[in-house]
Amino acid sequence: MRRSPVRPLALVLPLALVLAPAAPARAGGDKPAAEARSRVEHHLREAEQLARHLEGILAAACPRFETAREWRHYFNGEVDRVVTLLAHLEQAWAEAKTTPDDDVRRAAKAPRRQRERVPPLIEKLQACADGNGSGFTLPGVWRRIEREVPQRQSEIALPPERSPE
Repeated sequence: MRRSPVRPLALVLPLALVLAPAAPARAGGDKPAAEARSRVEHHLREAEQLARHLEGILAAACPRFETAREWRHYFNGEVDRVVTLLAHLEQAWAEAKTTPDDDVRRAAKAPRRQRERVPPLIEKLQACADGNGSGFTLPGVWRRIEREVPQRQSEIALPPERSPE
């Protein structure tokens, strides 16, 4: 009998936390669908723009840098984009849960599959780091992403709509 390889929990747990979908909401909020939809669409547009950028990195050859400092600057910028992408996807879902409208919820939930692109991107960045004489630990990157997404989500959240007085 062939046994499957055992992955260290330190690698699997952070990945599972980043990729695990949020529990479905039991009941929607009371925000009108049109208001929630415009907020969801804002976050989905931002996420799509970031996803296109990250797809380009996956498709392109690894960039070469003269110094380790230049590589770190590039690497940190790309991880920052991953964090922002995930924050926009999560915020779109948070906004969708404020309305009982199922169409708005479906629109927000479908793009969350873009999270599946993150692990191959991180693996590609690791190969690029090796080619640039640098490196990083996968658990460290996943911890960073996990730690920074909630903070970024609060930074990119749209302000509450004001009621006309």
